[in-house]
Formats: sequence, C-alpha cells, structure tokens
Amino acid sequence: MTSNSQLPPLPAPPASAERPFISHQDKPASDRVTQLLVDESSETQRVDNYLAKVLKGVPKSHIYRILRSGEVRVNKKRVTAEYRLQLGDEVRVPPIRIAEAAPKPGLPTVKPKLADMVIYEDDAMLALNKPAGIAVHGGSGISLGVIEQLRLERPQAKFLELVHRLDRETSGVLMIAKKRSALTALHEAMRQHKMDKRYVMMVQGQWQEAKKKVTLDLQKYVTESGERRVHVVDQPLLNTEPGGRKSLKSSGVIAKQHAAKGRFEVETQTSETWFYLQESLGQYSLLQAKLITGRTHQLRVQLSHLGFPILGDDKYGDFALNKQLSKQRLKRMYLHSSETRIAHPLTGEPLHLVAPLPAELENFLQHQRQLNVE
Repeated sequence: MTSNSQLPPLPAPPASAERPFISHQDKPASDRVTQLLVDESSETQRVDNYLAKVLKGVPKSHIYRILRSGEVRVNKKRVTAEYRLQLGDEVRVPPIRIAEAAPKPGLPTVKPKLADMVIYEDDAMLALNKPAGIAVHGGSGISLGVIEQLRLERPQAKFLELVHRLDRETSGVLMIAKKRSALTALHEAMRQHKMDKRYVMMVQGQWQEAKKKVTLDLQKYVTESGERRVHVVDQPLLNTEPGGRKSLKSSGVIAKQHAAKGRFEVETQTSETWFYLQESLGQYSLLQAKLITGRTHQLRVQLSHLGFPILGDDKYGDFALNKQLSKQRLKRMYLHSSETRIAHPLTGEPLHLVAPLPAELENFLQHQRQLNVE
C-alpha cells in the first residue's frame, strides 16, 4: 500500500471558457466569457445601462443584440434589457472587443473641503450643508463641483450620486446617495411628493399673508448672450417674438425636433410653492417656503414675478438694491435650503436633515432686526 506522499498528483482541472467573477470596474475579456458579480453600486440598475457602463466604447446597438440573442445571461437565465439587477446577481458577458480608451490626464491634488460640511451620513446616503458659491456639479467653465470634489476626496467610494440639485448661489441641505438602491428610493419619494423641503429667504417688500400658495407656469428660455433663464408665462413665447427669448410651444413635431437639437426649450411646467411669513423687517420680509414641485429657479422666479425679489439675486432680483446690499454685509443671495424631512431610503425611518443658517445670512438678519428696533 502506498503512502499519501507517493500518490500520483491530481490531474489539472479542465480548461474553462469562463473566467472567475471580476469587478465591473475591470475590463471584460475579448477572447472568453466574463462573469461579473453585481455589487451595491449597480444594484437596481437596468441591465442594458449596466452593460453600457461595463462595455465602454461598445455601441448600444451591439449591447441590445447580445441581450436579444441570449449571449448575456443573468443567473444563467435570459433577461430583457429592462431587467433590474439585484445585489449578488451573476452576469455572463460574452467575448467582446472593446476599444482602448485614451489615457486619462492626471487628477489634481485633492485638498479635503467637504468633510466639515457633512450634517448626516450612513451607509446609504449623506447630506451636506453646501455653502453658497459652489456648484453641485462641474460644467459651464466649472471644473469641479460638489459631486466631483466628493469623488476625489473619497476615491474608495464605489457609488456617489447627487439626489437633487441646488443653485450655485443657494446654500443648505444637499443629499448624495451612496448606493444605487438609495438613489432610486429617494427619487421615487420625490416623484410621489413624500419629501418636505424647506427654504428660508429674505425678500424685498412687505409680505402680508401668513400663509400663501403660489401656482405659476414656468418656461425656460435662452437669452441673446446664450444664458439660460426661466420666466412666468400665460402662453409660451415663440422664438419669433421680441425680447431675445428663444422658446417654442410644447406641441408639434417640429418643435420637438428643434428641442432635440438643443435649439429651444419646449416644455412649460407648473410650479407650486407654499410660502409662510416668518418675520416682517421693515422694507424686507423673512419667508419660509415649502416646495411642492422642484422646477429650475422656482422660488427665485415666482417671488420676482410677485414683486418680492430675493435679496442678492443676480438673475431675477433688483440689481440696484443688490449693489447697495453688497456694501451692507450681504454679498450673496439670501436663499438657504434649511431643512428636509424624508423617510430613510432603505430603512424607512424618518430623517430630519437640518442645515443651520450660514453666518453671513444670520449676521444680516440680526442687523436688520436691530435697525427695526431702533
């Protein structure tokens, strides 16, 4: 009888056409099947969008072809393009050639800027008290917005996406999802009006009503200088009308074709807000607003249209007054996203996110209170 040390070696396992599971961040192979394991960053994402992310450079038409042909399998089963991935799903990707991406330029040295702004964080999401003057995302000459800066400061994070937006000059509560499932749940809550977002603003004029609901139709347009703006409309303006507003009615095939080319804004959207008088301050009024809809520049346009422009608003405000205010301690727009109430996207527990009033706005408020006492 031979000893274990004298047993012949085990035969090598047969060559397999399939690879072990890899991360979606690795490039699938061009000469064999790749197996991908769905993690939290891709949970609830549609499989066609997931493949577009994984197979960068591959035409969408080819992605849909391999889905229709069954070459892509999820948990060894065929799926349609609409299938939403679940955590732990096993995705089979056939051999596919991917064009080599151009090397990315070196990233700038990152200095932590956002750590002190965090007002809430857990495994699913985080909330910041965004300062005024910082855009939420890059673009229009801005290289780094909040979300890009956050990704650079947290390179280990698998998923970071904006839940909503704030204007560059608006401060306050800004939510970021850390899981796709959280992002989906928060967006659904917003669509179903299950999010209570409150803003504080100081406006020019003496607001009278303790509580007032404002409903106005808004339309985007482009100025002659190419700047995007929003205005209140009874009827949408045509681009042939005076005023430099390039807009079209939201009906008709031609209008939609122009919109697809980026030439016009076609939609007219209803905006709704509840306004509450917080404090009368002589020639100014401190208001709180509860958003019902979340249109671009909604509060700024509504209040300007009603004759109560927000102090410091450089697009829709009183420019002469703003110039005076800049010499009187207010060098920004007095608009702050003060609090948000929402159910936690994963646990359902109530969340109350509070962003204290920034020092520059609090100081201006105290100054106005003193002036009205004297």
